[in-house]
Amino acid sequence: MSMLRACLGPMGRYGTRLIEGEHDALLWCKDLTQYTSGDFSIAVVQANMLLEDQTQVKVSPHGTLIGIYDGHGGPEASRFITNHLFPKIEGFAEKEGGMSLDVLKRAFSATEEDFIGLVDKNWRSRPQIASVGSCCLVGVVSENILYLGNLGDSRVVLGTFRKGKVEAVRLTKEHNAGNIEVREELKAQHPDDSHIVVLKQGVWRVKGIIQVSRSIGDAYLKKPEFNKDTRVSLGKLPVSFKKPVLSAEPSLLERHLYAEDHFLIFASDGLWEHLSDQEAVDIVQKHPRNGIAKRLVKVALQQAAKKREIPYSDLKKIQPGVRRCFHDDISVVVVYLDYNLMSTGGASPMRRSRKVAMDSVNAPLDIFSSDSFKNCPVV
Repeated sequence: MSMLRACLGPMGRYGTRLIEGEHDALLWCKDLTQYTSGDFSIAVVQANMLLEDQTQVKVSPHGTLIGIYDGHGGPEASRFITNHLFPKIEGFAEKEGGMSLDVLKRAFSATEEDFIGLVDKNWRSRPQIASVGSCCLVGVVSENILYLGNLGDSRVVLGTFRKGKVEAVRLTKEHNAGNIEVREELKAQHPDDSHIVVLKQGVWRVKGIIQVSRSIGDAYLKKPEFNKDTRVSLGKLPVSFKKPVLSAEPSLLERHLYAEDHFLIFASDGLWEHLSDQEAVDIVQKHPRNGIAKRLVKVALQQAAKKREIPYSDLKKIQPGVRRCFHDDISVVVVYLDYNLMSTGGASPMRRSRKVAMDSVNAPLDIFSSDSFKNCPVV
């Protein structure tokens, strides 16, 4: 409860830090949008003072691209990825004649290189930028193939029909020190560092600092030259390491999609803190498509309120920053897989009608400071 008291401070339980009105002014959504192989729904709720999650979907000639970028230390890295990763994926796909896992890997690497270059140009005047990073989850639905690349602990769960019901299948490998496999991997990579992973206040952290072991950015944990001044500027001791502590090497997956595969749930870890894979799949399966991402977010918020023993109606009035004491930023994209549209027999009138030109659908950079929540009905 110490973190909660620190956030609420002397103002009491939530005191004057309330947002007027019945709607959740920190929630943004797109209830349902068509893409070439089905429909998708997006919802994002802000908890931090500045929204650190960024989310986007784009239909391109090489497939439908879905991205969730869960930032930490500030919003700079996740916002950078929003502007740079999709163009790189499309550029590499164009050069290679189509989508592939190699395209994703090259796009991740180029985005990391460009962001570290940005840090190098700015960190002397703004040392804090070297401590900014982001998880990065990208999926591409191209005809009946799904390509996935992941850094960090966001997650993709597939809802697929098996044995008379829709079951949850986790498709992503997560890079979080809470997983014993990740801890063992880090220890094997740093055999001379007894503090490569540290249990701190009940949470496993890399060097006692960060939970994720792979990311875009976090330059001060990858390049020693960024480490000392950055840590000192943050009021902390420099970190000792002989080789990079974190990696930007994504986990990759290519998977064929079949008629029994009904939908995909892409979400930052803020959702999975409150819902299991199967709980999320059951919600999507049992409810209408329209507004389904918002429904998932709302259930997660209800669970967050319950854990803190407050009404959900009170939780959604709490301002950003203070809100982080109750839940994280949460981003969700639900992608429906309509098999009759995904099949390679794409000459049907139904499929032709779905060949829509769509600009990237991006969640707002910062929900509370915009009027974007007006796109979303009251919840």
